[in-house]
Formats: sequence, structure tokens, C-alpha cells
Amino acid sequence: NTLHAQGDLVGARKLKEQALDACQRVHGKEDPRTLTVMMNLANTLHAQGDLVGARKLKEHALDACQQVLGNKHPNTLRALNSLGETIRTQGDLVGARKLQEQALDVCRRVLGEDHPDALTVLSSLACTRGMQGDRVGARKLLEQALEGHRRVLGEEHPDTLTVVNLLTEL
Repeated sequence: NTLHAQGDLVGARKLKEQALDACQRVHGKEDPRTLTVMMNLANTLHAQGDLVGARKLKEHALDACQQVLGNKHPNTLRALNSLGETIRTQGDLVGARKLQEQALDVCRRVLGEDHPDALTVLSSLACTRGMQGDRVGARKLLEQALEGHRRVLGEEHPDTLTVVNLLTEL
């Protein structure tokens, strides 16, 4: 993940593929640790532009999370939102919005309105709505997300600053 954050996507992918292989052998294919590594690899694939590969891994991870952890587990909700982001990038805005609205509803009910995961999904949904042309709705959601991030994480937290940046780009 550090290599990914530093922009070394090739190096990150190589290590994540090794980690996924090892986790599958040691812990099994549906162990929550394995599924986390799978989602991390899928995010790197997404960042590299391999949206088909990312989507395939994310769909597999989501299915496994739902079976192993249930529909209300934070890892399942993160996987649902992440899949929505990949689907959005592929151009399926309706499909992405549906997944993100589902994730947001469950996050709010299970984790609470101000949980960082709920705020992340709120921001993702706002981006999707903005891409659909609903700039007013997107702005409203981003303002809610910004208020929550400021309250929970503070003014200078990277996630708060990301939402500020999204608002300036809207």
C-alpha cells in the first residue's frame, strides 16, 4: 500500500499479487485477511487502468465478503462501495449509484451517520451523482460529508482535505 501511495503501481501490484497468493495458501481463499489483500490488489489494478481485472477481483471479494462476513460487515460495505467506484469509472453510472446508495444506507444504519466509512461512501456517491449531471445533489452530499469529516476527523485530516478538493472541483 505504501508503494501504491508513492505511485509505484508496478511494484505495488507485484507485492500484492505475492501477498494474495500467500494468503490464499496460508489462510484460504475466503478468509477475511485474504479478501482484504484481494481488495488492495484490485484497487491497484484500478489505479493502473485495468478496470476489467479490478472489477473481476472486486466482484469476487464482494461475493465472498457477503457469504463469510454478511451484508452488514464494514469490509463488505467497503467492497460494495469500491466496486461501485470501478463500475463508475467504466461508465455505468446507474449501476454505480445503485451500489453506492445501498452501501450508504447500510453504513448509516449499522455504523452511524458519522462513521468514516459512511462518510467515504457519501463522498463516492456524490461523485457519481455529479457525473450524472446532478451537481446540486452532489454538492449537498459533499457538504454533508465535509461537515462529518471535520467533526470526526478534524480539519487537516487527509480525508477531510480530499472532500474539500472534491467540492472545489464540482
